[in-house]
Amino acid sequence: MSETIAVVRASRPNFLLLAPLCAGLGLAVAWQQDQHPGLLHTVLVLLGAVLAHAAVNLLNEYDDFRSGLDLLTRRTPFSGGSGALPETPSAARQVLWAGLGTLALVAAIGLYFLWLRGLPLLILGAAGLVLVLTYTRWITRSPLLCLLAPGIGFGPVMVLGTIIALGARLDATALLCSLVALLLVSELLLINQIPDAEADRKVGRRHLVITQGPRKASLLASGLLLSAYGVILAGLLTSTLPPWTTLALIPLPAALWVSRMLPEVLDHAERLHAVLGLNVAVLLSTLALMCVGLSL
Repeated sequence: MSETIAVVRASRPNFLLLAPLCAGLGLAVAWQQDQHPGLLHTVLVLLGAVLAHAAVNLLNEYDDFRSGLDLLTRRTPFSGGSGALPETPSAARQVLWAGLGTLALVAAIGLYFLWLRGLPLLILGAAGLVLVLTYTRWITRSPLLCLLAPGIGFGPVMVLGTIIALGARLDATALLCSLVALLLVSELLLINQIPDAEADRKVGRRHLVITQGPRKASLLASGLLLSAYGVILAGLLTSTLPPWTTLALIPLPAALWVSRMLPEVLDHAERLHAVLGLNVAVLLSTLALMCVGLSL
């Protein structure tokens, strides 16, 4: 029973809300185009998104346990993994098989939509699988790839993949929504690497917090966060986004506060954790409000 609980914890269920919100952006774009998918297809794309996110979490937890990173990291609510495997080492193999099995289910859902929609899904689907399989062992060794890969996975791959899977078209609104998701998710992963930088360095990772230092990384994170709102504003001004999408600007004051405070709290753990927590709330609420605004 303890090993089963460890597998569930290793999937990091408290973080899995991000995937359905990104897939939800694709679903909202389909609705905005008057393309109303059936319940089965809606459930499958949302399930596939959650399973893909769970798969990368499980494989990441397994690899971090094998590399010894889990024993070096100081865990926070937003970084450092779940701690499931250091507490239950006997569950390591189950976590690995759970990750591979979950990824196989994602591939099966992808093959169904590939059969249904044709080759346009092949490139996005293959890119998604490559990102999941290579993120921890290889992508985290390249600062630029480590920055962009999470955003690409949750942005273009997940948002645009959902749109194609549901039979909608890739228009300017779809591309803009995928860009917003890319910027927000890349910012989220970058900011959450700040507390883990020293432990990551010891196991050979090379992300921007390590190569450029926390202060420069925090300024870049602030730029990515505010750029996402700039993209939303540009979409509203050009009528690429419908007027109700203005709702997504509601978290902007909190985003400005995060951007201003982040460089100032790098050496203060408790204050940094508060900023990280607000940053998560800003990201999730912005994506949720975009989904609502596109659907109205």
